[in-house]
Amino acid sequence: MKIEIDEKSGFCYGVVSAISKADELIACGKRVYSLGDIVHNDLEVARLAANGVQTIDHAALGALEPTPNTTVLIRAHGEPKSTYATLEGRGLEFVDATCPVVAKLQKLTIEADRQMRQVGGTVIILGKKGHAEVVGLNGQIENRATVVEKVADLEGIDFTKPIFLLSQTTQSLALFAEVRDEVLARSANPQDVVVRDTICRQVAGREEHLRAFARSCDMVVFVCGHKSSNGKVLFQTCHEANPRSIKIESPDELRAAMFEGVEHVGICGATSTPHWLMEKVEQTIKKLTNTL
Repeated sequence: MKIEIDEKSGFCYGVVSAISKADELIACGKRVYSLGDIVHNDLEVARLAANGVQTIDHAALGALEPTPNTTVLIRAHGEPKSTYATLEGRGLEFVDATCPVVAKLQKLTIEADRQMRQVGGTVIILGKKGHAEVVGLNGQIENRATVVEKVADLEGIDFTKPIFLLSQTTQSLALFAEVRDEVLARSANPQDVVVRDTICRQVAGREEHLRAFARSCDMVVFVCGHKSSNGKVLFQTCHEANPRSIKIESPDELRAAMFEGVEHVGICGATSTPHWLMEKVEQTIKKLTNTL
């Protein structure tokens, strides 16, 4: 059996940077508190926790006492303005690991809101409601944007007024195109609709590559955390290209019977999937199929 790990799968730049900063802080003797899971992968979060990175929520942040060795890490997803106000108000040291692509989008969201308020229009963000990045984006503008997850969510939008359409960086290009076309079709004045494709190309660019990779294999094992939004999108891409695709979070989910009659297994993952985990999946498959 041939077992192949997709060379382009794994952490994106923003996640690599955030985890590197956490590791560096720990190495310097800091007590690091990550505001939310640093990455949507429970096994990588567990590895970081074993090294001393503690995950806290916003409620715990309000009770955190500032000390010389305490540092709060803002993860790659970014945070709303209110979080920075809390950190500064409590005198807490923090390191901002917001992904540069997300930080740029936050600035664009502020500008979009400024423009729409001048003309009584609406800012629409295509994204997963409650997702950390979306919360951070809408939190830049006092939650004045309307968040939509699908075309059906456009009901209730006043299409007689101007619209500024943005997207969470990890959304599907196909879904963004679908929502964009629907907004333009419903708008009373399409010339008053501003569309900004803000999907990260490091993420979106993987879709076509994954289609080709999935088609080249008899079976695909897609590895990602259950909470990974990007993982859901990329797995769907794999499954459409190769119906014999399965999604797992841990190698423990694998069974020998899954690989009966398979000659070529492809292993790939989301932008939140560590490479060491894909390698562990590879070793598990070898043990299960006696190909060590």
